[in-house]
Amino acid sequence: MCGRMAILLPHDAMARMFDAAAANDLPDVPNYNVCPTTQVHTVTSDGGRRHLRPMRWGFIPHWYKKPGGGPLLINARSETIADKPAFRAAARERRCLVVASGFYEWKRQEGERPMPYWVTRTDGAPMIFAGIWQGWEKDGEALTTCAVVTTAANATMAPVHDRLPVILDPDDVALWLGEKGKGAATLMGPAPDDALTLQRVGYEVNSNRASGPELIEPV
Repeated sequence: MCGRMAILLPHDAMARMFDAAAANDLPDVPNYNVCPTTQVHTVTSDGGRRHLRPMRWGFIPHWYKKPGGGPLLINARSETIADKPAFRAAARERRCLVVASGFYEWKRQEGERPMPYWVTRTDGAPMIFAGIWQGWEKDGEALTTCAVVTTAANATMAPVHDRLPVILDPDDVALWLGEKGKGAATLMGPAPDDALTLQRVGYEVNSNRASGPELIEPV
C-alpha cells in the first residue's frame, strides 16, 4: 500500500480543511478510482502559507532521464525514507499531504483471485496521508510528483496487507509540513487499530478503468 485511492471531497472543502489556497488546475472530483501516474490532491506549505495543488502520483528522482526511466515510486517506506537516495532530501525538505476519502487494498492468497477492500477512517473524516514530493524537469518536460509514505500495518490491516499509509491526524499536519520545526519522524507509525474500517467491495475495482460510486459499495 498505497496503490489505489478515491477522492470524493469538493475542492473548496479540501481548501477550507487545510486553510489552503487552491490551484486552478486541480483534478476533477469525485474520482472513485485514482491510479498511479495520475494527478492527486496535495497540500504543501511555503513559509506557513499552504497550497492545495495537483501532483503526479509517482515520485520521479531528479536523475531519471524520462518519467518512466526507473521503477514507479508511488510509495516510500518510512523505515528507510531517510536513507534512500531517491527520498532522503525530500523527507527533509519537501514533505506534503496527500488528501483522500479512502483507499483500496487487496487480500492476496495463493490460488485465489485478489479480494478488494475499501478502507476508510472509522470516524468518517477524510484521510490525510503523509507524503513527499519532487520537481522533475528534462528536455522541456516538467512535472511535480509525489509518493505516499507507508508504515507497517496495524492489527486491523494486517489480515489483508502488511503495509499501511502513514495517516496523519489534523493536529499532526503542521509538524509534518515543517511549520512546527523538527520532529516529523515521530509521526511515521501506524494508525491506531480502531482508527480504520475495512469493507469488502466488488471485483470491479480490480480494473484501473473502472469508475463510479458502485466501486465502494459493500458486498
